[in-house]
Amino acid sequence: MIRARRARIDDDEIIRLIKCELIPLSYTASPRDAQTIRELPRRLSDGVTLVSSRTKSSLPQGFLHFYTQGERLLLDMLVVHPQHRNKQIGTKLLCKAEEHARLAGCRYATLFVDFSNPRAQRLYQRLGFQTIRSYPELRCYEMAKRLDQ
Repeated sequence: MIRARRARIDDDEIIRLIKCELIPLSYTASPRDAQTIRELPRRLSDGVTLVSSRTKSSLPQGFLHFYTQGERLLLDMLVVHPQHRNKQIGTKLLCKAEEHARLAGCRYATLFVDFSNPRAQRLYQRLGFQTIRSYPELRCYEMAKRLDQ
């Protein structure tokens, strides 16, 4: 099931997933960076966080955090627990975010993906995203997709 984040139930697992699965792929963040870790709950409270879980109260199997800014959907963080990969969870989360964004009037979506994360790059390409820019100094690509077609 895809549901909205419930901070008291979900945040410990979401932050664990970020520290274990997302930050190690990032050139600009470190799992030992206390300030980055401290800021995560506030960051999650800005924008929208969707969670995939077995039931309303079970731990997240994955999550997607995003913002809508005018006509733009900005996908911020997507993580699926390793035991739950290859089950379409990331695809379902992305589709739900795109649905939310279309209703909010967004016409396109953007995201940044690390050079070191080819699995995510393939997922985004399969879902219609195209690389529009490379940022060698940050070791990431910017990808975009039109939502109004």
